Amino acid sequence: MSLPPAIPQPYVPRAGGSALVLQKPRRRLDKRSQLRIWWREIDRVLLALILSLMAIGTMAVAVASPASARRLSTAAVKLDDLYFYWMHLRFQLVGLTVMLGVSMAPKEWARRGAILLCGAMLVGLMLVPLIGGEVNGARRWLNLGIKLQPSEFLKPGFAITMAWILAWRVRDPRLPVISIATGLVLLIAGLLMAQPDFGSAILYLGTWFVLVLLSGIDLRRIGLLAAAGSAALAATYLLYDNARHRIDAFLGGGTAFDQVDLARRTLMAGGWTGTGIGLGIRKYSLPEAHTDYIFSVIGEEFGLLVCGLIVLIYLAIVIRVLVRLVDEENLFTILSAAGLVSLIGGQAFINVLVNLQLFPSKGMTLPLVSYGGSSTIALCLTVGLMLALTRRNPYLSRDGFDWLAFLPGPETGRPARKISLRPKRTKT
Repeated sequence: MSLPPAIPQPYVPRAGGSALVLQKPRRRLDKRSQLRIWWREIDRVLLALILSLMAIGTMAVAVASPASARRLSTAAVKLDDLYFYWMHLRFQLVGLTVMLGVSMAPKEWARRGAILLCGAMLVGLMLVPLIGGEVNGARRWLNLGIKLQPSEFLKPGFAITMAWILAWRVRDPRLPVISIATGLVLLIAGLLMAQPDFGSAILYLGTWFVLVLLSGIDLRRIGLLAAAGSAALAATYLLYDNARHRIDAFLGGGTAFDQVDLARRTLMAGGWTGTGIGLGIRKYSLPEAHTDYIFSVIGEEFGLLVCGLIVLIYLAIVIRVLVRLVDEENLFTILSAAGLVSLIGGQAFINVLVNLQLFPSKGMTLPLVSYGGSSTIALCLTVGLMLALTRRNPYLSRDGFDWLAFLPGPETGRPARKISLRPKRTKT
């Protein structure tokens, strides 16, 4: 049977003999095939959890929008009751496009893009004190034709860059990766506290600590880091006015005019089942009802049962990512995915505690639920990177990750790593 003359077929010699065998050229996949591969490899359960959170956020912003719109309206400019709702839909559409597009990227592209993003946003963070715009006493935004908050877009780049740095010790355990990572996070924390943005600084430091723990650091060094962190927290309280005022207000107890106390009262006003959509009253006295305190609005109008459901969804997202990493053998993938989910889970944890009056006010949104421009798009970018890093070929199984292999050995000090891929099943 003759071959089609239009397609030249390369011939290569067969190993161990002089006979020639036909080698078919590699065919480039079309877009439909790429989409099928993406749908087969992506974690569909994680994607469903993320989309459910965004759907809840759409309903929550719709009921919180009238309170914020009336509060921010003036005699000259009157905002429509659903102003923030329609804006939120636009940001969500952009965010969904970013999330799905990034989730299709190969891991290598995701890593390189995140590192470049980290560098660019770090430069932007340095420019904020110089040319940034001030809102409510804080200078956190750059106005470059569009309003951009560098600290939000820095989060996914920071987690992946930190994972990339800590994974260097796989090649050479003698590299000072902990010192480099610590220097980077201290630089970012200092720039954030100058804005001031103490809440984001705490979130970055917490993510750094999680990644350092997962990287296989010696237990004695963990103790030293914990002691240094306690000393830094005490120094922050003594020397940093913004943190001291927030902590003192929290420890002194809320008053009827304190926004954290108002948030707690609003949260509890709806009982277990809520007052009903659009029937909440306390939300109109709540500042930032559509952003920082949207969890309290959900509690008033939808009830504490829905609030509990939201908390369970966040827990399910964190657990799903960690379970997905159990069989992963690449240290960079483990650290980067764990760092990304730590950012989302940590931010949600802080926001919920603030609304429950169990944590000082931080000015931090509820991820994927609160209204936001930069925050919504940046969080969708974070989720897209997380989906890209947790993609798996369902026809391959992996050996479990050997954590002990990355601990310093007594003989050489170099880790011994064993990686293998076993075919799980074949597709005929």
